[in-house]
Amino acid sequence: MSGLSGPPARRGPRPLALLLLFLLGPSLVLAISFHLPINSRKCLREEIHKDLLVTGAYEISDQSGGAGGLRSHLKITDSAGHILYSKEDATKGKFAFTTEDYDMFEVCFESKGTGRIPDQLVILDMKHGVEAKNYEEIAKVEKLKPLEVELRRLEDLSESIVNDFAYMKKREEEMRDTNESTNTRVLYFSIFSMFCLIGLATWQVFYLRRFFKAKKLIE
Repeated sequence: MSGLSGPPARRGPRPLALLLLFLLGPSLVLAISFHLPINSRKCLREEIHKDLLVTGAYEISDQSGGAGGLRSHLKITDSAGHILYSKEDATKGKFAFTTEDYDMFEVCFESKGTGRIPDQLVILDMKHGVEAKNYEEIAKVEKLKPLEVELRRLEDLSESIVNDFAYMKKREEEMRDTNESTNTRVLYFSIFSMFCLIGLATWQVFYLRRFFKAKKLIE
């Protein structure tokens, strides 16, 4: 029996590569654009790990030609309401900060003006972790060769992956402890409920016995 001839089958992406893309791809870079209507506010939220450098660049296009006194404001806060970056009359710029703890961060754009003005186009590009570091500047300061810069980047990337796995392990342990604590509480509540039902049934038996004796229905 003759076999079918044809081009060799292409192998799919390796699981390790998919894992790296899953862990680092969506979490390191956030590039988004949206329209901001007049007198409105739009916010973006993202969870970021502890001790990470966060950098970003934004650009707000003004199509009103200066009409209506249109003004745009940018504010970045954490879950406690601490202001990490704020810019009045924001049009174009960059920002950077380092996270002190694992938290939910909020980036808010607000537009204020009067009259009928076209929506503003907001472009936001955020990076954190390895992607936020400027390795070209690091190479200049530390006088590193291209190969050494790439090794430094791979080292930081490996450290980021290890930290992600450590965080996931910690979260898994916390969830397991929570489940065990919940199961224990449910068990104790079930035992308590059972004793309550037994006590109630015993009390009903004695009460009915006294009642029937008082009515001389039983001896």
